[in-house]
Amino acid sequence: MRDTRKDPSPRSRVGVRPLPGEAYDDPATGGAAPGSGLGDRLAFLLGFVRDPAGVGSVVPSSHRLERRLVREARIADARTIVELGPGTGGTTRAFLRAMTPQARLLAIELDPVFHRRLADAVADPRLFAECASAERIGELLAARRLPAPDAIVSGIPFSTMPQDVGERIAAGVASVLAPGGRFVAYQVRPRVADFATPHLGPPRFAWEWWNVPPMRVFTWVKPA
Repeated sequence: MRDTRKDPSPRSRVGVRPLPGEAYDDPATGGAAPGSGLGDRLAFLLGFVRDPAGVGSVVPSSHRLERRLVREARIADARTIVELGPGTGGTTRAFLRAMTPQARLLAIELDPVFHRRLADAVADPRLFAECASAERIGELLAARRLPAPDAIVSGIPFSTMPQDVGERIAAGVASVLAPGGRFVAYQVRPRVADFATPHLGPPRFAWEWWNVPPMRVFTWVKPA
């Protein structure tokens, strides 16, 4: 597939509207990716206050973290992408900018306030936003008639969820991921590895320090 990160044309940005306080710089020129404005930061803070175990952070992801996730998951080469926990949509918009016109993104958000904000802010026909638990990943892919995802990116906090829920989500991710597909999880704590490694083997690991808080980024590749 063509790498849209090197394509300055607007074809991969259709319907991805910036929220107040955001600006679009072209990643191909080395500029900063669009980030979260004051509205996003406030929404994230309120989301954390509303459900600290479910949100896991008080601020949205940094531009640097968004770009790392795009690279690690190879979003530009993926046909189907699943995002678990898009929050206010900063990472979602980064994925849409990197995706080809033929690719599809299923964003699964448990928080109904975040879900509504994402659905209202991003009008892109490639995006399917669902308000549901990540445990339903297989069911939601089937309902949308989407093929096995080439990339699954997760920001949901595995460190605070019940053991049985984490096990079901990890098993579901491993089950639906296409052979050779990538599961990328960005986390404050390393507990996600306890859930995913039995299904996908040992991950590659790196820190993204340019984020508040710094994030561990785990990458698994499903055996072909």
